Amino acid sequence: MGIDLTKGQAISLEKQGGGTLTAVRMGLGWQAAPRRGLFGTRTREIDLDASAVLFADKQPVDVVFFRHLVSDDGSVRHTGDNLVGGAGQGDDESIVVDLQRVPAHIDQIVFTVNSFTGQTFQEVQNAFCRLVDETNDQELARYTLDGGGKYTAQIMAKVHRDGAGWKMTALGAAAHGRTFQDLMPSILPGL
Repeated sequence: MGIDLTKGQAISLEKQGGGTLTAVRMGLGWQAAPRRGLFGTRTREIDLDASAVLFADKQPVDVVFFRHLVSDDGSVRHTGDNLVGGAGQGDDESIVVDLQRVPAHIDQIVFTVNSFTGQTFQEVQNAFCRLVDETNDQELARYTLDGGGKYTAQIMAKVHRDGAGWKMTALGAAAHGRTFQDLMPSILPGL
């Protein structure tokens, strides 16, 4: 079982038993929160989108999201868009990072999630992002989004270089925006 991260907490990305990771998967999961209505409880589909913004010296140089599934260098790959979420247990969207192929000038990769349809996180439950060792499917770390709010996006976490290796930091910053472009002013302070 991985480490449950709290906002701002960082962990070194190493294999259990030593060694460096070669590929990681950032998984995003969520489900629509039930709402009480006049005729009982119902849920509304929620389209959350995971993105990965690649930075070099605090400058965005590439992005992977549902309309650009693979980074220009091929080191980061989105597995596809989920328009409705799931049961809140498994990954609904995933972004795979081949750490060995990430170009040396890329020093940070920031993972975001936004409500493309504009619903707030008050309508979302069981949202999480997790980092998994892609070579053995072992969960390394998990950041769970506590409670919903009147925001439409979250700057979830970043993977950043630390000497010869990588670290993950849980950011958990609420933001507003329907796309990663809308989130740039909220991403930059966390770099």
